[in-house]
Amino acid sequence: MCTLAETQLLLLLQLLFRWTTQALAQTPNTFTLPLKVSPIKLNGASPRLPPLTATLAAPLGNESRGRLRDVAAEGLALALDPTRGLVNFLSMVDNLQGDSGRGYYLEMLIGTPPQKLQILVDTGSSNFAVAGVPHSHTTSYFDTEKSSTYRSKNLNVNVKYTQGSWTGSVGEDVVTIPKGFNSTFLVNIAIIFESEDFFLPETKWNGILGLAYAILAKPSSSLETFFDSLVKQAEISNIFSIQMCGAGLPRDRTGTNGGSLVMGGVEPSLYEGEIWYTTIKKEWYYQIEILKLEIGGQNLNLDCSEYNIDKAIVDSGTTLLHLPPKVFDAVIEAISHTSLISEFSEGFWTGSQLACWNYETPWSYFPNISIYLRDEDSSKSFCITILPQLYILPILGIDSNYECYRFGISSSADALVIGATVMEGFYVVFDRARKRIGFALSPCAEVDGVPVSAISGPFSTEDIASSCIPGSPSKEPILWIVSYALMSLCGIIFLILISLMFPFCCLHSSHDPNLVNDESCLVQHRWK
Repeated sequence: MCTLAETQLLLLLQLLFRWTTQALAQTPNTFTLPLKVSPIKLNGASPRLPPLTATLAAPLGNESRGRLRDVAAEGLALALDPTRGLVNFLSMVDNLQGDSGRGYYLEMLIGTPPQKLQILVDTGSSNFAVAGVPHSHTTSYFDTEKSSTYRSKNLNVNVKYTQGSWTGSVGEDVVTIPKGFNSTFLVNIAIIFESEDFFLPETKWNGILGLAYAILAKPSSSLETFFDSLVKQAEISNIFSIQMCGAGLPRDRTGTNGGSLVMGGVEPSLYEGEIWYTTIKKEWYYQIEILKLEIGGQNLNLDCSEYNIDKAIVDSGTTLLHLPPKVFDAVIEAISHTSLISEFSEGFWTGSQLACWNYETPWSYFPNISIYLRDEDSSKSFCITILPQLYILPILGIDSNYECYRFGISSSADALVIGATVMEGFYVVFDRARKRIGFALSPCAEVDGVPVSAISGPFSTEDIASSCIPGSPSKEPILWIVSYALMSLCGIIFLILISLMFPFCCLHSSHDPNLVNDESCLVQHRWK
């Protein structure tokens, strides 16, 4: 009889059916390999800005503006009731001072009794650290011996930045943020005892507030960051937003330019129109995906991976717009071709020289720069555009007879960094809860009453690679191929088993039930 063989065959068929069903369930509906990189189809929408003298965004009525904000901020904390709880977003407005050249800083009260310090806001690092000893470039420092609530954790820490480094020890103490919270919070704090090129001349801050993810924290990612502590203790949403109001203003020694750091949500009075979101690709730095750059409306025509070759991040602690070498060279060439200035000093592009004009502003000589970001909906993109007022930076005190300017873009070793030069054009939302970063127009991004930034979109990404980040290809095509390979293998095994079982069932003697065929034994042993 063939009872044993038939039973094995039935079990095998059930197993193959289940395996095939699971493989099909993981298979995408369409087979979409990455497309060849080419300019984005705009579907009739134009990313180009109107002439410099025109208004970039039509004014919104109160009803429309409110509707847009309600939609854009869906799921976010809004300052609709400034008296609610411990958080008052309105009191956080104008709580920053500084400029793009030396950073924006926040006043904090640390320890018991409180000691007042000015703390640099940095989205490109994760440690909260303050000067612990006098320094020639700082006006004050935190004296741990004068604080009854300071506790050392006996941890040494060394942190290196793109520019500068410091060494210190980790402890904890209470902190108050006068403009925004009515309570104190217990946080980890690093006390800086030694530093090199960290505290710089003419800077007015004496500490740094790292707002990136804990994975970057030193000496260990297990060290809870300032903002993580704030979210837990103040019971606020895991989101903060920044407005920097130094657009087009000269860099002088007063440090009177303002700004706002809103912790726990978004403040409607700090932006206009819609908030456009792009996904945070990796939670360490605030890494995003750049699709392309345009200079004066002309695409650089680089492979989109060039913009993300190491990483592309949003970093308030970086002064300029940093570009990878290949991208930087292409940008300089494009600006040179589109600029009204035929010949320009090489030193200006590299940052070693200033360009000076005799009582005139050179902004009309330079083109707009547009950065395309992938939208939350990966089939779409949007672009943020900065006018020359944001990257041709005025510098005071050089020559009383001339107006001098610095180039606000530089070459980096690898990463693309959207620094304060670009951020000054926008209200930037760091929505950690939903893994996204938002850009909206900032009311303070104006020079002589003319907006110096713009946002446009959405645009199609059908002609852009499914991923512009090297080393992270789309997973769907791979799963599709693997699924079909498994199904093909199942089919081959099935046919082999049928061919093996069929002669056994037909030729096996019915009067000898104890006879075991070699082939059936082999199959049986394979599936034990």
